Amino acid sequence: MSVKIRLQRHGSKKRPFYFIVVASTTAPRDGKFIEKLGTYNPLTVPATVRISRERSLYWLDKGALPTNTCRRILSFKGVLFLKHLMRGVSLGLFDEATAMEKFEKWNGEHEELVARREETHRKHKSDKRHETMQESVRKIEEKNIARAQVAEAQAETEAEGGN
Repeated sequence: MSVKIRLQRHGSKKRPFYFIVVASTTAPRDGKFIEKLGTYNPLTVPATVRISRERSLYWLDKGALPTNTCRRILSFKGVLFLKHLMRGVSLGLFDEATAMEKFEKWNGEHEELVARREETHRKHKSDKRHETMQESVRKIEEKNIARAQVAEAQAETEAEGGN
């Protein structure tokens, strides 16, 4: 029996929410699964992912194959990097303390990067909204000026026509 780490869809129509599960390849997408590893919500910006690193690592070591999307999620959360480091430990390249130190260093840098991206996204979004409001106000003012000029020109022609 082949085992995969994959997404199980939940949520209503056009509002997806996923469980990250370990399931047999023969089981239906939303059907029976072996273990729930975490959740993935693509609707938030950035997408929210909660996953158990230990259990994910356990299943990867047992030979579970992640789907493409799950592979990206596991990579983003550092599970695949941790698996890589644990392989180095098993080969005797370095000890487990060094591996965990490397992982913690990577994780800290990764968290900073994600925080900077979130801040940039929020800032860009608010700037864009501000620019859009300024542009809307400018267009309305231009229309009002144009209407005032047309009304003034009509008033002048009526005044000349009356003489």
